[in-house]
Amino acid sequence: MRKISNDELNRLSVDDFKTTKKFPIAVVLDNVRSMHNVGAAFRTADAFAVKKILLCGITATPPHREIHKTALGSTDTVEWKYFPTTTEAIQSLKKEGYKIFVVEQTDEKIFLQDFQPVTDEKYAFVFGHEVFGVSEEAVALADAAIEIPQFGTKHSLNITVSLGVVVWDVVSKMLKA
Repeated sequence: MRKISNDELNRLSVDDFKTTKKFPIAVVLDNVRSMHNVGAAFRTADAFAVKKILLCGITATPPHREIHKTALGSTDTVEWKYFPTTTEAIQSLKKEGYKIFVVEQTDEKIFLQDFQPVTDEKYAFVFGHEVFGVSEEAVALADAAIEIPQFGTKHSLNITVSLGVVVWDVVSKMLKA
């Protein structure tokens, strides 16, 4: 075994990435306060060829030095749009035919391992504020809730960890379909 060099990774150029086929996934950041988390969300969206990111409310927008630290240029590759409220973002996605899933602990949820994406459906996953989670308004507008099962004492993951787990799980299931 040997480690692969950066030259061998066959990374896409920015222009090639913009034209490559994306997974029909939108990531919605509902009042995310940490710019490092915003940057990491962009980097994850780039890594898994997510269609777009919607930034809502207090969520910071590019360009910003603190976002760039973790985004590493992915703000130039991933399509994004800002909305003053998460409600407006969700309504816009619904008009585009997206099914809306909040990633939150609710009394009615689908555990992530039980979620099976349907080929050719569009999915939006809403990730919430680092302390307060997804807003009640977003939960009320969602088609369903996804929960990542947790077995320790905290039952709380950092938003970027949750985002990575959910997006990879959905993408991996789409690849198998």
